[in-house]
Amino acid sequence: MIKEFIDKNYWALILGGSSGLGLATAKKLAKHGLNICILHRNSRMQQEAISKEFEIIKQEGVQFKSFNVDAFKPEKRAEIIDKLKLLFGHKHKIKTLVHSVAKGNLKPMVSDENIELKHDDFALTIQAMGISLYDWVKSVFEAKLFADDTRIISFTSEGNTKAWQNYAAVSAAKVTLEAITRNIALEFASFGIKANCIQAGVTDTASLRMIPDSEQIIKHTLKRNPNERLTLPEDVANVVYLLTKDEASWITGAIIPVDGGEHLS
Repeated sequence: MIKEFIDKNYWALILGGSSGLGLATAKKLAKHGLNICILHRNSRMQQEAISKEFEIIKQEGVQFKSFNVDAFKPEKRAEIIDKLKLLFGHKHKIKTLVHSVAKGNLKPMVSDENIELKHDDFALTIQAMGISLYDWVKSVFEAKLFADDTRIISFTSEGNTKAWQNYAAVSAAKVTLEAITRNIALEFASFGIKANCIQAGVTDTASLRMIPDSEQIIKHTLKRNPNERLTLPEDVANVVYLLTKDEASWITGAIIPVDGGEHLS
């Protein structure tokens, strides 16, 4: 295992890194020497299992920091930025910022049996899963915590272009996330910041299981995917790592499918 980032004082800041794609990404980047800072929001009942996962990351010999806070509140974001300034000092910088947030509403637009989707549901979901990327990038940028060659990576899904039942709010958030990612790539380019969005294939995570009829989605995907399997969190983490490498410095503003060819049919 080549640890090309070891001893370079680089960090990965992962928003939503206690499970799924975010956790897999944290583990992968730590294996290659990036120090890891994870922001997550979990209950005390979940903390024991999460702590075991975090211990695995620490065993890679990198520095590790986690914050169990509501990262969407401006005052909490400011507090964390101040703490990172103290932790980093003048030498350490954020090389990679990963947006892996899954917080939103999966409600139907029309239903006689369930609570219907409202304006506030759209607003909450778009803010959490879309606009929060810009909020964090802007705050870290203004705090001068980014490295000279920084990579911003966010996660979208095929629901960005396809209509799925009960997915309207999340779909709108993903489209927002993609638009913000492209504009970050454009408007922050002169500061050495590259931004890309990974369109992950159907992945069996807690977030997927929250979608109504997720079992049917899984069955359909296994038939549709040319490799006849679901995307794994590790598949996505591998591409985050590739996009973090020096050789990926000319890739920016892209929506990159990581799905084993699932999007082809």
